[in-house]
Amino acid sequence: MAPQDTDQVVAPGGATSCALCPSFEPGPGYQSEQQAARLTNPALDAVLNYCRANSIWPMTFGLACCAIEMMAVGMARLDLSRWGAEVFRPSPRQCDLMIVAGTVNKKMAAAVVTLYEQMPSPKWVIAMGNCAISGGPFAIPENYNVIEGVDRLIPVDIYVPGCPPRPEALLEAIFALQEKISGTRHPFPQMKGRLIPRGRGKAE
Repeated sequence: MAPQDTDQVVAPGGATSCALCPSFEPGPGYQSEQQAARLTNPALDAVLNYCRANSIWPMTFGLACCAIEMMAVGMARLDLSRWGAEVFRPSPRQCDLMIVAGTVNKKMAAAVVTLYEQMPSPKWVIAMGNCAISGGPFAIPENYNVIEGVDRLIPVDIYVPGCPPRPEALLEAIFALQEKISGTRHPFPQMKGRLIPRGRGKAE
């Protein structure tokens, strides 16, 4: 008996379904990869990325002593508001940046993951300080309760080494994150010249 031709639907996880095995039913808002590709607009994405880079909203979230350096970035000397990232929000549902400033232990790991999952996409993570990067001075066999790197729990975009790192180091991490988002260091309105991502031409 020859196999029957059936219309297959590819689920987001890669599973397929057909009339004989309806394991996945696409909803009214489901889009295939071909439909999503037709909706992309590089020019619009570039504008949105410039807007995202200049309006980063970090979470009001600190675990240990590195949080003091994070607070200093928002004060008058460095004034993070010059780059549009001073709005530390009290709710993860209003944030797009998590700055993990301090030691992450096993008791706090579940809370860190929960806060990250509650943040809307796109979202980014900065691991600030040696404790957040690798456990720091607490990463010893006798101290079994320390997570040796927050990247074992959630994906990290920028690493800021130091114990503790200076506030200027965190400011540099914000610049690196803006460059990762928009492709340009110091995006509009701080940059001089036209809005051309790095590698696509020279700014006038």
